[in-house]
Amino acid sequence: MSKPLIVVVEDETDIQDIITYNLKREGYDVLTASRGDQGLSLIQAKNPDLVILDIMLPGIDGLTICQQLRAAAKTKALPIIILSAKEEESDVVIGLGLGADDYMPKPFSPRELLARVKALLRRATAQESQGQGQDQIRHGDLVIDIDRHQVNLKGVALKLTATEFKLLMVLASQPGRAFSREQLLNRVVGDAVVVVDRNIDVHIRSVRKKLGVQTGLIETVRGVGYRFADRS
Repeated sequence: MSKPLIVVVEDETDIQDIITYNLKREGYDVLTASRGDQGLSLIQAKNPDLVILDIMLPGIDGLTICQQLRAAAKTKALPIIILSAKEEESDVVIGLGLGADDYMPKPFSPRELLARVKALLRRATAQESQGQGQDQIRHGDLVIDIDRHQVNLKGVALKLTATEFKLLMVLASQPGRAFSREQLLNRVVGDAVVVVDRNIDVHIRSVRKKLGVQTGLIETVRGVGYRFADRS
């Protein structure tokens, strides 16, 4: 069985070396690039299993790379983790909006990065094996029945509004992935509806309240939005 291949596009040598060392120690194959244009060419040529992408890069910036990868059929579903300095939080939101799956703020813990990598690769493998036509989403005692539009927690039906149901379904379908408020709004109410993005916070609070002791399933990602806890 071949090792997963990860491409790291990072122009800071020290950070690139730390990431590469830890990934290789975990058994991954790693290719690196220090420029955005080189990184994009490398990704297109090698077809990796996951990409770790800095936002600020010489040549082509990480946001442009992310956008181009999502626009191409070959890399449309490629897992992408973006790296950002704290002052680039607005860029993180843009990056998630362009299709990045997760982000890590600098400085970051290599251990945390590895956990994110494993979660994304596990999710990608599960999606490939199960396909997109799932009828139910299960997370422990929580069962989301998509066809019946019903949510059960420990066998008890939860009374959710249509918006709350769709919001929970979107989050739970991709545990560990951070969604911006704008992304959630677009998936829940559609691009054609103009809604203040902070309204999503009201819906999240309501869903958390109805989840009761399981409220921790929906995690707040500071400066970005929300994600469903990956406890697998």
